[in-house]
Amino acid sequence: MAIKQTAGHDRLGRFAPQFAHLNDDVLFGQVWSREDELSARDRSMITCAGLMSMGLFPQLKSHMAMAKGNGVTRTEMVALITHLAFYAGWPKAWSAFDLAKEVYGEGDNDDGSWDTAAPATPSKAGTEPDSGPYPLGDPADGPNFTGHVWLHPLTGPDAECPASNVTFAPGCVNRWHTHPHGQLLIVTAGQGWEQEEGRQPRRLEPGDVVFCPAGVRHWHGASGRASMAHIAVTPASKGQSPVEWMEFPDPDQVAALG
Repeated sequence: MAIKQTAGHDRLGRFAPQFAHLNDDVLFGQVWSREDELSARDRSMITCAGLMSMGLFPQLKSHMAMAKGNGVTRTEMVALITHLAFYAGWPKAWSAFDLAKEVYGEGDNDDGSWDTAAPATPSKAGTEPDSGPYPLGDPADGPNFTGHVWLHPLTGPDAECPASNVTFAPGCVNRWHTHPHGQLLIVTAGQGWEQEEGRQPRRLEPGDVVFCPAGVRHWHGASGRASMAHIAVTPASKGQSPVEWMEFPDPDQVAALG
């Protein structure tokens, strides 16, 4: 028998009771319970595939843990992610594999048994990275980042000087890149690093302000110990890309920064 879901009531019961009811009693209480139509195992695989395709990684981790409990083996999860890499995108597969390693562990027990060194515990409230005074925003993982990143726009899509709050998961940095009109960074939460070509890396903490001049190569991202959020103000010209991406900084040098 499936375990009764209470996440909606636990986290949103007082704030959004109708949503909590729909989540716990309708989605999980009625739809997921129709195992004569689709087993819980099959529903887990379908759900994980959908969440990975949309890049909804915080929810994907919770459903991977549920999938493990519903009998989806590590081999099957690896096959699912590998298959979807060709349809949903290679960067999403990388991000999904990082989550799968956390949920399933990296031991030799490939028969679906639970790895006690890596218990499959769904994400809980408060485990998301600190996005500062702004909402976390939408996942923005992609080929220009080494890990998870979220984007919350602060201006409209047609702004001449767009600004966004960008949140990096711990250890996530971006590629070396330049901006034709420079870029202003205002750190709002966490700890991180920024480096301009020819200079030493600079530690970033809330309240720090960095301006990188036009055409100067730089990279930035979170430290290995904490997430980081910053406001990025990047002037743009019509018909011109606001950024030119290059190679990643040396991973060993980044890791040595801590």
